[in-house]
Amino acid sequence: MKYWRQVLLSVSIASLGMSVEAQSYPDKPVRFIVPYAPGGPTDIIARMFSDKLADLWKQPVVVENRAGASGNVGSAQVAKSAPDGYTILINTSSVAVNASLYTSAGYNLEKDLVGVANVANSPNVIVAGTSLQAKQLREALEAAKNGKMSYGSPGTGTTPHLSAEYLFKVLAKTPILHVPYKGAGPALNGALTGEIQFASVAMPAAVALVKGGKLNGLAVTSVKRTSALPDVPTVAESGFAGFEDYTWVGVFVPVGTPKAVVTRINADIETLLQQTTVREQLAAVGFDPVGGSPDAFARYIKQEIAKWATVVRETGIKAE
Repeated sequence: MKYWRQVLLSVSIASLGMSVEAQSYPDKPVRFIVPYAPGGPTDIIARMFSDKLADLWKQPVVVENRAGASGNVGSAQVAKSAPDGYTILINTSSVAVNASLYTSAGYNLEKDLVGVANVANSPNVIVAGTSLQAKQLREALEAAKNGKMSYGSPGTGTTPHLSAEYLFKVLAKTPILHVPYKGAGPALNGALTGEIQFASVAMPAAVALVKGGKLNGLAVTSVKRTSALPDVPTVAESGFAGFEDYTWVGVFVPVGTPKAVVTRINADIETLLQQTTVREQLAAVGFDPVGGSPDAFARYIKQEIAKWATVVRETGIKAE
């Protein structure tokens, strides 16, 4: 009996310590590291949640942009930082792509980082310049059979790049040249000016241009049509059954961060995701809230790493 009393006492003390740790966190400013340039979807979401978490935590939450190497520079910085919950990474699905695309990313996603929350996701969209006069994906692919057309993406290794590469070259077997740009905006501008014929980007960047008739929306990569572009069919509807792809934005901390702190951050993000104003703000930039537990996010990350490893292998894409 004495042994079991000691065990129960130890468990109670540990639980109390975790509770106190979670309640006291944060007691100083928190940094959000965005591994991309300002103005993109990840940066927008990071700033949205930094403001709201700062109100909730009564501490400043500062967004810092650390762009470079397709997100690897900022990600490695967080992976090597103190595991105390005060340096948080906000990254996209490209972090799962980089696990297989780069032989040396400067960190190991599964060993050095812990997924806290999958905040939101958005389908990618394939668009065409109006000079191509293609209104449907199949029609556009047929026009591209001559091998003289090109498409742009936000950069090598981004999910819009890999999903388009897999669709065009593996499934449709159409020789469309990839042109990497430094962001979705420049890629869309290339399609607008006729520098390229197609662009594959995360949907938020293209919605206004498609709705305004400046670009033709050929297909979205979601399972169902999206309310933001209801007239644009899915890739699956266009003849490629089972095709599905999203750009997601998630929150990560270094391995070793106390579980109580991880749970606290996750719970507070979940609270915000239930707020009508937050959901409306996400919808306004073309994202849907996701949420869920850290364990659910960890399982999803494993699936994403395996999925994109297959795409990288089958397309033969190399890091530039």
